Amino acid sequence: MEKYIEKFQFITHDIPHRSHIEQATLACEAGAKWIQYRCLSKTDEELLKDINAIAAICDDWGSTLIVTDHVHLAGKADIQGFHIEAMDADFIALRKKLGNDLTLGGSVNTLNNLLRMAKTGADYFGFGPFAETKTKPNDYPFISLAAYKEAVEKFKELNLDLPIFAVGGVELKDVPALMKTGIYGVAVSHALNFTNDFADEYEGFYNAVKA
Repeated sequence: MEKYIEKFQFITHDIPHRSHIEQATLACEAGAKWIQYRCLSKTDEELLKDINAIAAICDDWGSTLIVTDHVHLAGKADIQGFHIEAMDADFIALRKKLGNDLTLGGSVNTLNNLLRMAKTGADYFGFGPFAETKTKPNDYPFISLAAYKEAVEKFKELNLDLPIFAVGGVELKDVPALMKTGIYGVAVSHALNFTNDFADEYEGFYNAVKA
């Protein structure tokens, strides 16, 4: 089953000046077609309150809603898929649990892990961090442009038609060079939430990714 995977992905996160719902609203109003809700600080009741509100926003704007982790909430809200951050997660078991209709993405930091997860039923991969990121603590080494290019070429060699995204500290100025490596797209959070003009910055990212 072929799933829709948007090339430019927006990820919400815990920030003091803007709620997850406000972030999703701003993104959708700017044209976002992919919202990844990333909140690891709330109870299930609080999560579902957020998710249901964001799902309604996404429905109004025709956007896909992906939830970071929290797979136990599958079926309890209008969620189109999940993104799993644990790089040692059992994606075969997760796919069996979630079924084939839901989108399943994962975070990776090495080419070997990327190749391993490509055989587990995941639909796309966030390969990073590309640079220093303020979204979450991260001790993983940065991914170079050469490493992205190598990953893309290895996928082609193995006939793996799966989207690879650059994630983690990506700024607008980085996008042209990243896209030249052959990756499918980019995912951002901080670069949009801490800009002076969310809509203008979103348009810049969108155009650069789609160019």
